[in-house]
Amino acid sequence: MRAAVLILALLLAPAAAAQEPVSVPVYGYEVVHVWPHDRTAFTQGLAWHDGGLLESTGRYPSTVRRVRLEDGAVLERRVLDTVYFGEGLTEIDGRVFTLTWQNGAGFIWNAADLNPIGRFSYPGEGWGLTDDGERLILSDGTPELRFLDPATQTETGRVTVTLRGRPIGHINELEWVEGEVFANLWQTDLILRIDPASGRVTGLIDLRGLLPDLTGMSPSDDVLNGIAWDPDGRRLFVTGKNWPSLFEIRLTEREGP
Repeated sequence: MRAAVLILALLLAPAAAAQEPVSVPVYGYEVVHVWPHDRTAFTQGLAWHDGGLLESTGRYPSTVRRVRLEDGAVLERRVLDTVYFGEGLTEIDGRVFTLTWQNGAGFIWNAADLNPIGRFSYPGEGWGLTDDGERLILSDGTPELRFLDPATQTETGRVTVTLRGRPIGHINELEWVEGEVFANLWQTDLILRIDPASGRVTGLIDLRGLLPDLTGMSPSDDVLNGIAWDPDGRRLFVTGKNWPSLFEIRLTEREGP
């Protein structure tokens, strides 16, 4: 995608800030396994929980789901009112938090059965959501990541995401992976690896070519979106909006953009 090429070109440009590292590693991938994925799911949020997947979808109506990995079957489903366009999702301490795009409304669900147990509000848009075990981490489409207290959902801080000193917007779906925030970059086949303390992009994952057959898919909408990490099995899963497959991948390091 053109946006991906532009982002990769930043790796060749002079750093905008002297304190930024000279080089940022670029990672490729190996496909470990291909799992089924509901092609009607406009994936907005994805998380690994209790041996399966939690997924939130957008468009109307939007849903929150519990999904079996092996066959992609939807085991539980909750449908949002059609005034809401669903966005990011994360689970912490048995509670599933989900966002909406432009309503400033978030929902809290019981992770065991997805029954609704609360709601919260936030200013601006909601895009992606993850957590570090102690804080919710929210993206809003800008270069900023917000940190929220999961007990009160109040904001406790922000950090600006930068690549070689330049702010990077369109930060979308998020996942916490071993001390880093992995983030989809909207309308690209790139995942950013972000240091949550500084906001610096410490690596780029280039997933171009992961889904070569785009027959019947919209190149502007049906893009890479959805990252889940299984910490026990150390498995990384990625998918996209309306993709027919969910990919288990292994990262490989390569030279240059």
